[in-house]
Amino acid sequence: MIDPGETAILAAIAFFGALIFGITGFGSALVTIPLASHFVPLPFALALFAICDLAAALRVGLENPKNAVPSEWRRLIPMIFVGTALGVTLLVNLPKKTAMIALGIFILLFALYSLYPKKSQKLVASGWAWLAGLAGGITSTLFGAGGPPYVIYLSHRGLTKEQFRATLGFTTMTSISLRVAAFLITGLLLNREVWITAVFAVPSILLGISVAQRIYMKISREVLFKAVALMLLASGSSLIWRALG
Repeated sequence: MIDPGETAILAAIAFFGALIFGITGFGSALVTIPLASHFVPLPFALALFAICDLAAALRVGLENPKNAVPSEWRRLIPMIFVGTALGVTLLVNLPKKTAMIALGIFILLFALYSLYPKKSQKLVASGWAWLAGLAGGITSTLFGAGGPPYVIYLSHRGLTKEQFRATLGFTTMTSISLRVAAFLITGLLLNREVWITAVFAVPSILLGISVAQRIYMKISREVLFKAVALMLLASGSSLIWRALG
């Protein structure tokens, strides 16, 4: 039975995640999944926001496709396939408590990485795309958040701001599309309540992105990243506390 109150909360979480995604180009699942997991089971949250994330990725990823760097995208794709297969295997076999603790730890580690001051953005070899693709495929399927490995890799490849955003958009679209396919195959997306909730959540996602585009030039991405990182510290900690409790 679908609870109208829960549906409204999930739609609000979707809107908030879309604001972050619309401004940064990634990171919505780092916020939406842990927040939603406090109200619905983790598999439900992962399935719901896979649909929402795909809508958001298509909306943002197709904005300026000409700015994408095809060679970088092609390097990431093969291992994203492999990572997605490994991630969905872990997802369907991990106990609920273990999955929540793993998600909490992942959120905490990325929050700490975001807060750690970066002295330089030195270039890395293209071979690191294999590790980034594998890690992104696994975390995308297991936690609903494949963005961090892609961001870390692409931000060290000497791309312009426009190239980075467009290439990340294409990579994220591919990763989320594979996640949706994996969830369909394993049955996570065959839940009728997930799709009914998505009817309300997806419009919230699209509205959030439209709002984000209006404030994109008025807000500092650095300030936003720090604010989100602090929130992730609290969110990740609460998930671990909840799982252990």
